[in-house]
Amino acid sequence: MNVKIDGLDINYKITAPKGRPKTAVILQGWGTDLSIYDSMTAAVSDKYKVIQLDLPGFGASDEPDEAWSVDEYCDFFCKFMKKLKVKKAVLIGHSYGGRMIIKMAAREELPFEISKIMLVDSAGVMPERTAAQDLKVKRYKAMRKFLTSEFVHSLFPEVIDYWLSKQGSEDYRKASPVMKAALVKAVNEDLKDIMPEVKQETLLVWGSNDMDTPISDAHIMEDLMPNAALVEIEGAGHYSFLEQPLLFRSIIRAFLEADKAPKKRKPKSKKGGEES
Repeated sequence: MNVKIDGLDINYKITAPKGRPKTAVILQGWGTDLSIYDSMTAAVSDKYKVIQLDLPGFGASDEPDEAWSVDEYCDFFCKFMKKLKVKKAVLIGHSYGGRMIIKMAAREELPFEISKIMLVDSAGVMPERTAAQDLKVKRYKAMRKFLTSEFVHSLFPEVIDYWLSKQGSEDYRKASPVMKAALVKAVNEDLKDIMPEVKQETLLVWGSNDMDTPISDAHIMEDLMPNAALVEIEGAGHYSFLEQPLLFRSIIRAFLEADKAPKKRKPKSKKGGEES
């Protein structure tokens, strides 16, 4: 299905059982398309209406005209929820989608109510760079400035363009110029200061071997968010929900089906073992 929001054609789909079920919305990780989260939907769509969407610039949705900040993506999502007339929902966010949820949950006002939150290998914690890493970044910037100067680039254009294409993360290399700028805006924003404002019941689900958003980020979020609990999936990486689908299914179903309010005392982190 498609919907127009601020002139952008947005791809989305809804999977729902009969009746009037509660709503869950999945917010995707950077550069993915909504289909990668079908297994999440299948895990709970017998009891929940699940909405998946491609954010602007992701999957089959139109790209914005300029590089959006995380807040601008959140503003867009609020318009999307209003367009679909969603008043209350569980929000499930993977990676970048988790970053958006943290930002929205910390806002004083939203046009919809967030009933629960699940953050899966979420972004939001900016790693502290060492002195060696700072020096490496400075050297790269100096080299890039030198190589992209008009005179030097004209001497070896193909070699320099090839070198430039190999710099940065895979997400960065694959992105268009607009989306590259949006990604830079996101990764340079640390959300630790607003995490204490996330008051909703929150489950953090993390792969112990996540190299993109390491498990140490999950522990920081658990400490800073007043109603957060952590489930660690042993041996999984940044896509823990794909690597351990049966275990993830049991986790998400248990969380969404539990209506009991969390205890005020913060729970200890739990680890999920390998599936036999």
